[in-house]
Amino acid sequence: MISRRSALQKTAAMMGVTSLASFFRPEDALAGRSRFSVGACDWSIGKSSDIGAMELGRRMGLDGIQVNMGNLANEMHLRQPEVQRQYKDAARKLGVQIGGLALGELNNVPYKADDRTDRWVSESIDVAKAMGVKVILLAFFNKNDLRNDPDGQQVVIRKLKGVAPKAEKAGIILGIESYLNAADHLKITEAVGSRNVQVYYDVRNSSDMGYDIYEEIRWLGKEKQICEFHFKEYDALLGGGIVDFREVRAAVDEIAWRGWIQIESSIPKGADTVESYVANRAYVRKMMG
Repeated sequence: MISRRSALQKTAAMMGVTSLASFFRPEDALAGRSRFSVGACDWSIGKSSDIGAMELGRRMGLDGIQVNMGNLANEMHLRQPEVQRQYKDAARKLGVQIGGLALGELNNVPYKADDRTDRWVSESIDVAKAMGVKVILLAFFNKNDLRNDPDGQQVVIRKLKGVAPKAEKAGIILGIESYLNAADHLKITEAVGSRNVQVYYDVRNSSDMGYDIYEEIRWLGKEKQICEFHFKEYDALLGGGIVDFREVRAAVDEIAWRGWIQIESSIPKGADTVESYVANRAYVRKMMG
């Protein structure tokens, strides 16, 4: 009889995985865990800061939903214990996890220039802990863009240094998502000097900037600086755009990364959102295993 390990090695070879260790851990099989969890951003499915995203996640067959903490209009509503309870109740009822937390409002009220955001970031750690979330996405686009802004980068470094000890104590990772390249991201995380401040890597954003995303993933991954991924395309399903996800998979295997993959955008023009995300989820599962 063929051994379980031999069978797994054969499967890995068929999938083109060169290292079984980077593909499989025995404790995962024993615990019934997958190496990857697949979710979606609530803002990408038309439900930003809306608990209705949890029901959509169930219809899409997702493991979870990355939820936006809120906005100015609702006063960052996830800070309210009652709103947290509603999300947790929905997660239990629907079998859909709260797969991540995001501070998208930083794009409009910039962390680098508005001190109101200091409280938001600090309190997001409390929210994440209360909701069982391990990664908080900090968005650095639009008004919060860090490109060609060394002064803004220094402000962000100073602020993150101040809040990092709280994140460390809580076991929460603050993930920087921006248009910066891998080297500039590393300059920031190394200056902060905390294992709980890492890079939130969006494969399409970095592709649009002209970066070699496959080498960036390997570089950042070997430095243990990727906390989570956005898989994204514009006006196309995953696998039908500019990102070569087979190469992404190869890079991810090489660094033995595991965790949440959040699907963002990736809806063809005129296509149904639910149908698109069902297809995207199936593609990620097929591609990533």
